Amino acid sequence: MKGQGYVILAIVLTILIAIFAVINIEPVQVNYFFWSAISPLILVILFSVLMGGLITAVAGMFKIFQMRKQMAKLEKEHKLYRKSLENAGITPPVIKEEAKTKKLKTAHEKE
Repeated sequence: MKGQGYVILAIVLTILIAIFAVINIEPVQVNYFFWSAISPLILVILFSVLMGGLITAVAGMFKIFQMRKQMAKLEKEHKLYRKSLENAGITPPVIKEEAKTKKLKTAHEKE
């Protein structure tokens, strides 16, 4: 349900941006770093939105990559700590999902 809300919000924002761009079609002078050009305002608006989306996506992908790398590192540490606890004879607390999985495996083995 949460994902559908984001999709609907994205569609509404896209429609609003498209309407805003279509309303503004007169030519404008755009100053770049070393030159200037005259372009329709609709192209300037759409290009700006596209570049903003791409920059946001790249930044998001970079953050996701960092988080996955950190998660893999933490999972390795977690396995090492669990093994050291088991070797010391200490039973670590069982996570609910692990308990469900173990119960299902033992139930299938009994059959």
